[in-house]
Amino acid sequence: MTNPGPPRTVAVLGTGTIALGWTALFAAAGFDVRIASTRADAEEHVERSLPQYARSLPGGAVPPEKLGARLSFHRTVEEAASDAEVVQENVLEDLSLKQDVFRRAGEASPGALLLSSTSTLLPADLGARLDRPGRVIVGHPFNPAHLVPLVEVVAAEDADPADVRAAVDFYARLGKTPVVLRRAVPGFVANRLQSALLRESIHLVREGVVTVGELDDIVTASIGSRWAVVGPFQAFHLGGGAGGLRHLMAHLGDGLERGWAGLGNPPVDAALKEKLLTQADEAFGAHSYPRLAARRDRAQNAVIAAVREAGSADDAP
Repeated sequence: MTNPGPPRTVAVLGTGTIALGWTALFAAAGFDVRIASTRADAEEHVERSLPQYARSLPGGAVPPEKLGARLSFHRTVEEAASDAEVVQENVLEDLSLKQDVFRRAGEASPGALLLSSTSTLLPADLGARLDRPGRVIVGHPFNPAHLVPLVEVVAAEDADPADVRAAVDFYARLGKTPVVLRRAVPGFVANRLQSALLRESIHLVREGVVTVGELDDIVTASIGSRWAVVGPFQAFHLGGGAGGLRHLMAHLGDGLERGWAGLGNPPVDAALKEKLLTQADEAFGAHSYPRLAARRDRAQNAVIAAVREAGSADDAP
């Protein structure tokens, strides 16, 4: 990234769920946001969607019209990227498509920081059509992108360390928690953890141990609230009492592999899909998506704020 000083203009490529979250957050942070989308009704779509994001921003609700005043819409990737210092890509998870988008964005703005919201593709592959492939850096958010603090920053081996630092600084400026992965692995970290838990959740529902709704209640009433405060390793460290993780591993470590061997590996066949969908309809179908999303966003903001406040209290003299 060759532009001096903090960025002022961001190009958002795409208008899907993740792109909308980024758009609202960028605009709320004071950036001018240049949007490129293949949708014929892109401007109307963003205008309809923006209120949902505007009222649940981490710093408090912002009038949608105030956010909208910072947005501009462009017909092509080149137009959106040409005056941008940062490009956040959010197009379909199609490698060839993303490679072409980054080639075009990179040529249109040689000094821009090129970031991808991909959840599955590796940065070296994304930048393959650029003169410097390592220029593309993954900035993978966790949904909803405007609320959840984590951004996984993933760079290719030949990435310029200055670009990685610029990506970290950019996300930190937004109030995010950027974590640089030490090496690129498929699925990154957060989604791999989520996938492991989801697999066992589906196994337990398939075996009739719990329903979809009951499984969610168990998670939110136990490990979900715990993990909002401490991660898995610190939780087990505390579980070992004064002796910490060393004490726990000495007593329970040998049984870990036996426990893992008993976990499920359910086949995702038609019968399982129908069971999951039927139970999901029973558990969540009474409420519309906007209502469920609004409830989630309010609660998510409350949890994040409470944890932050508790941490500040610990640091107080």
